[in-house]
Amino acid sequence: MSCRSLYIHIPFCERKCNYCAFESAVPQSGDFELWLAMLEGELSLRAAEVGRLKLSTCYFGGGTPTVLPAALWEALISLIERNFDFEAEAEVTVEANPNSLRADHLLAWRDWRVNRVSIGVQSFDDAELEQMGRLHSAREALCAISAALAAGFSVSGDFIFGLPRQSFKNWGRTLHEAVRCGLNHISLYQLSLEEGTPWAALPPETLADGYPPYRWAQWYLPRRGYAQYEVANFAKEWRESRHNINYWKEGEYLGLGPGAAGYLNGLRYKNFGSLKAYAESIYKKELPIAENERLPRERAAREAAVLGLRMTEGLDRVDFAERYGENEWASLLAALRKFPDELYTADEKGIRLTKKGMRVANLIWSEII
Repeated sequence: MSCRSLYIHIPFCERKCNYCAFESAVPQSGDFELWLAMLEGELSLRAAEVGRLKLSTCYFGGGTPTVLPAALWEALISLIERNFDFEAEAEVTVEANPNSLRADHLLAWRDWRVNRVSIGVQSFDDAELEQMGRLHSAREALCAISAALAAGFSVSGDFIFGLPRQSFKNWGRTLHEAVRCGLNHISLYQLSLEEGTPWAALPPETLADGYPPYRWAQWYLPRRGYAQYEVANFAKEWRESRHNINYWKEGEYLGLGPGAAGYLNGLRYKNFGSLKAYAESIYKKELPIAENERLPRERAAREAAVLGLRMTEGLDRVDFAERYGENEWASLLAALRKFPDELYTADEKGIRLTKKGMRVANLIWSEII
C-alpha cells in the first residue's frame, strides 16, 4: 500500500464556536476513555487492510486536541507507536487552541515525535474573538504561540476574514501581529455560513467583503517572508504543511476517529460523526464508515483538477494526462477558457491560477466541477 499519511480526529471541544461545522462535541464523563478504546478497535479492524504503515506525515485534528489531558496523550502516543512506524523526517502536527494548550502538552509532544503545532488563533482582536464564541483572548493566543515556538516547534496560525462587520483596519492589525509574533506558517479562511451552526441564519449582507482582505494578504505576507503555496496558505521557506500537500496531490491517507475522512485504494470514506454511532459500529466488529464512494473517471479528473489548482504550482500536464487522459486535459482547458486570461496561465508544462485567479477560485472551481 502506498499510504504514508495518517489523520486522527479528536472530536471534543470545550464549546462550539459560532461558525464551526466540524465534527465535535463537549465531552461527557468517560468520553475520552471510550474514544481511545474505540480508536484502538478501529485500528485493529483496519490492520488486515493496511498492514503496518510507515508514515511520512501524521496529523491530529479536531475538534480540539488540546482538550485531551496530557495523561491521555501519553496513552494515545503509546497506541500510535504500537501500530505505526515513522520515516526519519516525518512531519507530525497537532492542532491546538490557545485556552487549552498547556506546558505538559508541549512537553509530551516534544518528548515524542511532534514537530509542528497548528494554533487556532482566528483573530488578534478581542471583540472579534468574543463575537466568534472563542474562549481565548488575543493575549492568550500570543502566549500560546510564544510557548510553542520556545519549545522548538514549527508553529502555524489559523485566521478568519470576512467576519460580520469586520473592518479592514482590524484585519490589517491581525496580520501584522501574526507576522510580528514569529509564526512559521499562516492559514487564512474566509468565513462561510454553514448549516447547523449558530451563525447559519446570519444575513449574508452582514458579512464583510472577503475580496479586499484576501487581496491585501496576498500582497503583504510575501513581503514579510511568507510565500503563498496554496490558495489559503502562506509559509516561510521549508515550512509548508506536507500533510495537507498530500491531500491536494491526491495522496492516500488513513483517517481514524469519529468524523474522520480517508482515501485508500481509490476509495474515499467518512466515519460516523458521533462517538455513540462510531462506538456501536466498532462493538459489532465493523468499520465505522458512514459513507464511501469511488469516483467515476471523469468526476475524479475534475476533482483532481480543482485540488491541483489550489496550489500555486498548479497542475502538471504530463502527470494529469497520464492519469486521466488527453481528453480530460482538453476538457479542463475548455472550461478555463471561459474566464479571462489574467486569471490563469496555461502552457505546455501545465496550468496555474494567477494571484487574481486565486481571489475568485471558487468561481473557477464551480465551472470545472
